[in-house]
Amino acid sequence: MNQADVTKLVSKLRIKVPPKHRRLSCPEGPEGRLNKLRKTVTGLIKYERIELNYYRGDEARQYAERLISEAINHGDCHKPTMEMADFWLLEKELVHKLFKVLVPRFENSNSAYTRMLKAPKPAYGRYIDKAVLELRGNPYPSLQNKQTNNRQLLQNILLEAAKYDYRQAKYAEMAEKIEKSEESSSVKTTNIEHN
Repeated sequence: MNQADVTKLVSKLRIKVPPKHRRLSCPEGPEGRLNKLRKTVTGLIKYERIELNYYRGDEARQYAERLISEAINHGDCHKPTMEMADFWLLEKELVHKLFKVLVPRFENSNSAYTRMLKAPKPAYGRYIDKAVLELRGNPYPSLQNKQTNNRQLLQNILLEAAKYDYRQAKYAEMAEKIEKSEESSSVKTTNIEHN
């Protein structure tokens, strides 16, 4: 079978997939690696937003995208797709959620089914790259701020208050300098008049 025929058999994913899989450290070897990824994909389908290590999330994202893509393309009557869903989803009630909730949500989608965002760095402790992996259209509030210049954000309110205090202090200093210069100029003019 040539390369052109193979591309028709496998649907193309909407995310970048590296040519080789990541080597996730696991004491149980390749089987433990697959078990970690199965738990991650199951958690993603169940909770629709999870926080985890960046590399593990990036690797599991590929499998979740493939699972949803195959579910959309073939449906729940296709035996290989059902076997794949049965393998990747450890909780069997999530197979129902995949086909009855997620497939209708994503069947007309033009973008990737998942979104991965880098999590903020911790203020203290050991730094490990963390990420938030989520399904698009989940019921949770958005993690991305669409309005970058929102005056109602706490940090913007605090910055405005700090600017106001700084300006008031500068105005008070300028007023004192003006008063001192006026007093010194009036003293000089009175001294000139007396002489």
